[in-house]
Amino acid sequence: MAKKAKTSSTSSVLGPITQVWSDVKTNKSLHAVFGISLTFIAGFAWLSSMSSLLSWSADYSSFEGNFSQILWDPEVQMANTFGKLGAAVGFYLTVKSFGWTFLLPLTWLILLGLKWGLHIPFKPLTWLRRILVWTFLLGMGTALLPFGFSDVYVGNLGHYLAFWSSQFMGVVGAWFAWLTITSAHVVWLFKMTPQTWRKAKEPAPWNDELGPEDDDEDLEPLPDDPAEEVEWNLGEDPLETPDPILPVAPPQPVVVDLPLETVEPIPLQSEVFAENEEEAPKGSLATAYDPRADLSRYQFPKLSLLVDMPVGNAKVDAEELEANKERIIETLRNYKIEISKIKAAVGPTVTLYEIVPEAGIRISKIKSLEDDIALSLSALGIRIIAPIPGRGTIGIEVPNRSPQMVSMKAVLSSEKFQNTTMDLPIALGKTISNEVFVADLAKMPHLLMAGATGQGKSVGLNALLASILYKKHPSEVKFVLVDPKKVELTLYNKIERHFLAKLPGTEEAIITDTTKVIHTLNSLCIEMDDRYDLLKDAMVRNIKEYNQKFTSRKLNPEEGHRYLPYIILVIDEFADLIMTAGKEVETPIARLAQLARAIGIHLIIATQRPSVNVITGIIKANFPARIAFKVSAKIDSRTILDAGGAEQLIGKGDMLFSAGNDLIRLQCAFLDTPEVEDICEFIGSQQAYPEAYALPEYSGEEGGSGGGGNYSADERDALFVDAARIVVQSQQGSASLLQRKLKLGYNRAGRLIDQLEDAGILGPFEGSKARQVLIQDEHHLMERLNGQ
Repeated sequence: MAKKAKTSSTSSVLGPITQVWSDVKTNKSLHAVFGISLTFIAGFAWLSSMSSLLSWSADYSSFEGNFSQILWDPEVQMANTFGKLGAAVGFYLTVKSFGWTFLLPLTWLILLGLKWGLHIPFKPLTWLRRILVWTFLLGMGTALLPFGFSDVYVGNLGHYLAFWSSQFMGVVGAWFAWLTITSAHVVWLFKMTPQTWRKAKEPAPWNDELGPEDDDEDLEPLPDDPAEEVEWNLGEDPLETPDPILPVAPPQPVVVDLPLETVEPIPLQSEVFAENEEEAPKGSLATAYDPRADLSRYQFPKLSLLVDMPVGNAKVDAEELEANKERIIETLRNYKIEISKIKAAVGPTVTLYEIVPEAGIRISKIKSLEDDIALSLSALGIRIIAPIPGRGTIGIEVPNRSPQMVSMKAVLSSEKFQNTTMDLPIALGKTISNEVFVADLAKMPHLLMAGATGQGKSVGLNALLASILYKKHPSEVKFVLVDPKKVELTLYNKIERHFLAKLPGTEEAIITDTTKVIHTLNSLCIEMDDRYDLLKDAMVRNIKEYNQKFTSRKLNPEEGHRYLPYIILVIDEFADLIMTAGKEVETPIARLAQLARAIGIHLIIATQRPSVNVITGIIKANFPARIAFKVSAKIDSRTILDAGGAEQLIGKGDMLFSAGNDLIRLQCAFLDTPEVEDICEFIGSQQAYPEAYALPEYSGEEGGSGGGGNYSADERDALFVDAARIVVQSQQGSASLLQRKLKLGYNRAGRLIDQLEDAGILGPFEGSKARQVLIQDEHHLMERLNGQ
C-alpha cells in the first residue's frame, strides 16, 4: 500500500514536469526565441574573445586585481571593443580556458542557435564530437610549439595538456603522441584508405569539356559496405564534396575522382547522387544492397508532430444504452417480433446493438423496420445489418448522442500499426468496437473513395498519405498526386524530392492541369510496361520477389535492373477529370487498374459525385476496395458499394469500408491541416534526393517531330548511330531502353527517339506501346544512314 502511495505521489510530481517538457519540445515559437538568444550570446562571446586577441597586452594587466572592483571603477578603461564585459569574457575564454581555439566551440554554439532559430541544416551532436577533439588537439599542439606563445593564445587548457604529457612522456614523446592521435583522427574522419592515397598520387587524364576522367581499369574498387560509401559522400566537411557536373551530354560516362584537387565543393543536398538515376548500385556482391543507403540519415516523422486529443475511450451513458435497448425491444414488440437476447458494443461514433430474435422470425421483416426504429429512437443514421456475418445475430447501429473524435496520433501510436508487417499499411481509423483498423494497400490493390462534400473525404486522403509517410522510407514509395482543385494536396509540395514522382521537365510535382494528367497517366503505363520487362528478365512474378532478388545482388544493374519503389497514384476530384478528358483519362486508368498490381503501382481515386458516368463498370471491376462517406441518396451508395447504407451515415468521417466482401463501419481518424503541414515540414527539412523521382518521358502526338525532316545530319545527337543500332538489334523502340543502355536522362533519350523517327528508323507514336522498328537488321540500317 505504501509503495502504491509512493508511486502515486511521484507521478503527481513528475506529471506536470513531463507536460511542461512536452510543451517546450513542441512549441516552435519557444524554439525560435531560444535559438536567436543563443546565437546573439555566443556571437557576443566570439567577437569579444576575438577582440581580446588583438588588445590583450593593454587589457589583461588590469585583471590581476579584483575584477568586481575594476568593473565598477570608472577610471579603468579597456581597449576591448565590447568594453569591460567583453574584456572579461575574452579573458576567461582565452587565458583561463581555450586560448585561440575558443573559435571552435563558440562557432558550434552559433550554428546551434541558427539551427533552432532558422532551421538551418546542421547536426550538432556529430559536430560537437569533432569540435571537442580538435579543440583539445590544437590547444595541446599550440602549447607544445617551442615559440613561447602568450597565455592568451595557448590558454590554461593547452598548458595543462602540454605540461602533463611532457612530464609523462617527455617533450618528444608528447609530440609523437600528438601526431599519432591527430593522424588517426584525420584518417577516421575522412574515411581514408590505401586506395585513396594511391589514387591521389596518380593524375587523371584531362577531358577538355568535362575535366578529369579515368579509364575503366583505374576505377577505385567498390567498398564492401554500401553504407560506408554513403558515409564518405555525406562527409560533413565541405572540402571533401565534389561540385555537380553540369549536364553537357557527354559521349561517354564520366567518373569523377573525389580526392583530386581540381574538384570543387558543392552544397550538401547534392553530394551523394550521380545525375543519372540508373547508376549501378554500390557495394560488394557479398553484402545485400540497401536502397536506403542514399538517405541513410533520414528520420521518420515523429508522433509528437500530431495533436493529442483528450478524448479517451468512447463513453456512452448507461442510461442512454438502457433507454435505447428498451425502445428497440418495444418497437419490435409492436410488430410482434420478440427477441431473446440483446447486447451493445460501444464505438466512437455509433453503438452496435446485437439482437437474437426468437425462432421463426424472418430477418427481412426486421430489416423493413429500419425507419420505424429510427423514429422511436429519435435518431438519424440507423443502419440494420441482417444478419451480422459469422455471428448469427442481427445488428442495429445507433449513433451516439455525443460522438467521439478519433485522433490520428492515437491510431498511429497503436501497437497494431507500429508492429504491422504490411507492405503499404494505411490506418483508416477505428471500428465500432473501438479497435484500430489497418489495411494493406498493396493487397487491395486499388482504392475508390466517394462521398458528398464536407463529409471527410479530404481528411481521409490525408490520413492515408500520412500512414504511409510514417511507415515507409523515401526510397521505398513514391506518390503521383493529381489535384484538379489545386488546394487539397499543395502541402505535399514540400516533400517533392523525398516522396513525389513527376514527369521530367515539369516544374510542379502536384499535377493540376488536365493535359499533364493525361501525359502522366500514359507515362505510368510506360513505366508499368518497363517494369514488366524487368520482371520477365528476372523471372519473377511480382515486385516484392524482384526487389528481394535485386537486394540480394542476383540481378545485374548493367543490364538495366534497378530497385523498384512502390508508386501510388492519388487522384482527387476524379469526376472533374472525367468531365474534361473522358476516355483519355479512363483508358489509362483502367489499364493501370487491371495490370499494375504486380509491379507495385497502386491507385487511390476520390470523387464527390458517385454517378455511373464517373464510376463506370470498367473502373469498378478493378477497384474491389472502396470507401464510402455519407452520400445523399441510396442510388449513390449502390454506385460506390453495390449496396445501400452510405446514405444513412452521420457524416464527419463516418464511413463504410468494403474490401470486396463485408461492409465495415469505421470512424475515420482526424488529421488537421496544421498537422499535415508539420509532417511535410519535418520531412522536407531533411536531406533529399537532387530531384523528384522521374517518370518515363511521354511524347504525345503533338510532341513528336513527325516525319517532317526537322533534324538534319548535323543536328543529330552524337549518340544517334549508337541509339539506332540498339533499337534495331533489340527491335524495340522506347526511350526507356535507350536510358538503360546508354545511361541517358529522359529528355535526351526522348530527343533521340524523335530523331530516329525522323530518319525513318522508328514508326510513329502509338500511345503507351513501344514504337515499331522499321529497319530489320544492321545492314539495312547502315544503307539508310549512308544514303542520308
